[in-house]
Amino acid sequence: MNNWPIAELVPHAGDMILVDDVLSYADEEITTRLQVRAGGLFSQADGSLPAWVGIELMAQSVAAYAGCHARAAGLPVELGFLLGTRNYHCNVDAFPLGAELQIHALRSLQDDNGMGVFECHLTGPGIHAEARLNVFRPPHVASYLEEPAHD
Repeated sequence: MNNWPIAELVPHAGDMILVDDVLSYADEEITTRLQVRAGGLFSQADGSLPAWVGIELMAQSVAAYAGCHARAAGLPVELGFLLGTRNYHCNVDAFPLGAELQIHALRSLQDDNGMGVFECHLTGPGIHAEARLNVFRPPHVASYLEEPAHD
């Protein structure tokens, strides 16, 4: 188990951090959680979160997975990219105010070039969402963010 604050595991800041904490992580998987609160970046007028935010919750869980493994190895947390998702399905239109959600991400593929695939499930009271996330964490992330030199 870890005692790292979520802000030390994901390369986000402030209101963009949507996941509250890591419940467990292992070699191939992670489980995170959050309590739906009013006033958040994506909150609707009634305090709920639209169901499409589930994809970001899953992506942040995958980021926390990478962050846990980096921290455990004494390495810095690095930026990664969500390339896309396949078949995001959710049985509700919104996650209600006060609901506790758990997100489980299981790594099903990762290659030496930084490409990965995670099978993700988000659950809560009467809530189930699932998706397969394609992610990319390049070996030298800074080179992907540099502006090209102009003559």
